[in-house]
Amino acid sequence: MKEKRPAATLKPHDALLTELRGLIEAARQHVAQTANATLTMLYWHVGQRIRREVLKGGRAGYGEEILATLSQELVKDYGKGFNVSALTRMVKFAEVFPDEAIVSPLATQLSWSHFIEILPLKQPLEREYYAELCRVERWSVRALRERIGSQLYLRTAIAKKPESVVQAEINHLRAGGQMTPDLVFRDPYMLDFLGLPHDYSERDLEDAILREMERFLLELGVGFTFVARQKRISVGADDFYLDLLFYHRHLKRLVAVELKLEKFQPAHKGQMELYLRWLDKHDRASGEEPPIGLILCAARDTEQVELMDLSASNIRVAEYLAHIPDMKVLQAQLHRAVQMARERATQAALPPASGNKALEVSAAKPKAARKKKGDAACARK
Repeated sequence: MKEKRPAATLKPHDALLTELRGLIEAARQHVAQTANATLTMLYWHVGQRIRREVLKGGRAGYGEEILATLSQELVKDYGKGFNVSALTRMVKFAEVFPDEAIVSPLATQLSWSHFIEILPLKQPLEREYYAELCRVERWSVRALRERIGSQLYLRTAIAKKPESVVQAEINHLRAGGQMTPDLVFRDPYMLDFLGLPHDYSERDLEDAILREMERFLLELGVGFTFVARQKRISVGADDFYLDLLFYHRHLKRLVAVELKLEKFQPAHKGQMELYLRWLDKHDRASGEEPPIGLILCAARDTEQVELMDLSASNIRVAEYLAHIPDMKVLQAQLHRAVQMARERATQAALPPASGNKALEVSAAKPKAARKKKGDAACARK
C-alpha cells in the first residue's frame, strides 16, 4: 500500500499553485483590458475617419451612400460587427466624443458596451457625467443602464448648477480631483424598493431602510458605508437620536441622515446643525472633512430652502419618493426643476450694478423734477 504523504508537505505546492493562478488571472485581466481599449479606440478612429469623409462630401444622402458601400466590403472581410448600424454607431461615437484625449483614458476603464449605453443621451454634459462617474465608480454595464434609466444625472445637485459649473466639476474629476458633494447627493431619492404602504410611519420607513440596506446604499451612491442607527447625541442633560449615520469614503466625511414624513420645516435646520456640531466635536477623526447632513423629507419648498442658505451649514435637503410616478412624468418634472434652478443661479450671479444704476436713475428723477419746479418758481417771482 502506498504511503500517504503528510498534509504539511502539500502546503508549499498549494501556495505555489495559488500564486500561479493569481499571475494567470492578472495577465488575463490585463489582456482583456488592453484588447477592450484597443477595440474601443479602433471604433472611434473608424467613426472619425468616416465622419470626416461624410463632412467633406457636403451633400445630402452622401453619408448613407458611403456607409452602405463601406459596410458591404467590411462585412465580407471582418463580419457583422461592421454592418451599417455598427458603422453608424461608430460615427456617432466620434461625433459626441470628438476629443481623443478624453476618449483614450475612458477606453481603458469603459467597455464598448458602456459607450453604447451613453451614446443615445442628447445632452453633452449628461454624457460626460455618466462616462466619468462610470469610470471613477467602476459601474458595470447593467449598473450604468439602471442609473441612466432612473435619471440619475437630473437628480444630482450638480445638474441644477449653471452649465459652466457642471463642466468645471466634471473637468476637475477627470483630472484626478476629489469627488464633491454636488456630484454625490441627489434629489429626489427613489425609495420605491422599500415596499412601504401608503399610511407608513417614520419608524416603518427607518425599519424598511435597515431591512433593505444594500439597495438603499445603492440608491445613495457608491462610497457610502453604514455606521449607526439612532445615534445618541448627548448635549448637556438631554439626549437626541440621529436617525441614520453613514461615512462616505470619497468625500472623507460623516453623513448624518434625518428622515421626515412631513414637508421640510425651518426647525429641521436647527436640529441638523446641532447634530453636525456634535459629530464634528466628538466623532470626527483626524484627516476627515467636516460632517455633512442630509434631511430626507416627503416634500420641500424650493424658495424656502434657498433662502435658508443651508449649504453654508453643510446641510442638504432632498425629497424621497416612496412610490414613483410614471417615469416620463418624473423626467419632465426633473427637466423643469433643473431648468428653473439654473435660471435662478444665473440671475443670482448677475452683477448688481445694473440694478443699482436703475435705482440711481429713479432716485435722480425726483431731484431733477424738483430742480425744474424750483427754477419755474424763481422765474415767476
